[in-house]
Amino acid sequence: MWSPKVNKNGARNQFYENMTLVQPGDLVLSFSDKLIKAIGVVTARAAAAPKPTEFGNTGSNWGNEGWYVSVEYEELAAPIRPADFMSLLGPTLPKLYSPLQANGRGNQVVYLTEVPPVMAATLQGLLGHQFDYSLTIGEATARRYLSNAMAESEIVARTDLPETEKLQLISARRGQGLFKSRVEIIEQQCRITKLEDRAHLRASHIKPWRDSTDREKLDGYNGLLLSPHVDHLFDRGFIGFEDSGRVVVSPKLPSIVLERWSIDPARSVGVFCSEQRAYLNYHRANVLLL
Repeated sequence: MWSPKVNKNGARNQFYENMTLVQPGDLVLSFSDKLIKAIGVVTARAAAAPKPTEFGNTGSNWGNEGWYVSVEYEELAAPIRPADFMSLLGPTLPKLYSPLQANGRGNQVVYLTEVPPVMAATLQGLLGHQFDYSLTIGEATARRYLSNAMAESEIVARTDLPETEKLQLISARRGQGLFKSRVEIIEQQCRITKLEDRAHLRASHIKPWRDSTDREKLDGYNGLLLSPHVDHLFDRGFIGFEDSGRVVVSPKLPSIVLERWSIDPARSVGVFCSEQRAYLNYHRANVLLL
């Protein structure tokens, strides 16, 4: 999501300020064409960023700098039309900054607003497993973000490490620096897509960075080179790997995801060496969603 910081006349706008209030793990319901079509999970706090080029001439009177919030959206298999359920939703609408009008149509002046708990619970009931699935992802995202932030802060505060080692450990969390170089010595391509161009591969920790010791954070055997979409699934515990190379799929992952991304879980990705197996065991026991 992106928004300007203030209105085009420089006045304060509550909906733009709401961008700075969202937290990793929060859910965002996307409403357009009279339908709730997607649910997103916030993955990082708001950061200042220029207006995306995709906006074109939209908002030409806005300032160029605004707020950017990273959100991972999942389109709903069964979108709902709020206007069809206003007997349930109507009593839950907030009196101030409501995203919906009393007739169920969207409130055009509202960009991003908080949904009251009673309204969220009603929408959860209407969306069913689609909402529950996103809620599970949101909770996991919030835990992962907080754990990473705390672990990084602890490294910065340490007095037993020189600054160069601190930077190596922190860059390893992002799959960069010394860690990625060491992974590239061991892994030559993405295990699933077979892509070899390392410019488009991510060095992903098998045992999460936040749970690893200093040595494990930089250990090349604790990493895999993965295509971005495969890294997404592996990092969040939707897939894992047996030592033999068999792909393990979490029951929480909708089968349509594997189908759309052309991932065949029945195909072996190749055996792993003994040094990698201890990390894979940790991933299956502590990261894989069951």
